Amino acid sequence: MRQVVLYIAMSLDGYIAGPTGNIDWLHGQNPGADDMASYNEFIKEIDTILMGYNTYHQITTELSPGQWFYPDQLTYVFTHRNLPSADNILFVNENVCTLLKTLQQENGKGIWICGGAGVIRPLIAENLIDRYHISIIPVLIGDGIRLFEKNNQTLRLRLIKSETYNGITDVIYERR
Repeated sequence: MRQVVLYIAMSLDGYIAGPTGNIDWLHGQNPGADDMASYNEFIKEIDTILMGYNTYHQITTELSPGQWFYPDQLTYVFTHRNLPSADNILFVNENVCTLLKTLQQENGKGIWICGGAGVIRPLIAENLIDRYHISIIPVLIGDGIRLFEKNNQTLRLRLIKSETYNGITDVIYERR
């Protein structure tokens, strides 16, 4: 079965975006230093990406306007909007858990859960994430969109690896 990985950055106080969805705080402590150290290795093992529309919109308008950042992966964008799919980008209006379970049964590399909270939270609730790769950014933003919310179950994880670069701490946990 294909591995499902939540690879995401969060502030030290647990937010994946600011109050307006902003991510202008998303960098290490030294400007110009490499903040993508773990990403470059991670993406080699991924051929499918799942994300919500707000994450997609942020990538295409702020992070990489005019050029799709993931041309080598098939990306599913969850939205209620009726948008035409394009090269390797499929806009879907489906239950994220149901689609993920189907994708897990297909041949391929890993599946990246890219964001946002509306995509991530149901997968956590259903315990469908195999690996949590969280980059903790050295900033306290005080308010915004939390990565984790109240959950009715305890999920036990096992630490696989941790590393630090440019003030960012990556922690990688797997389901037990």
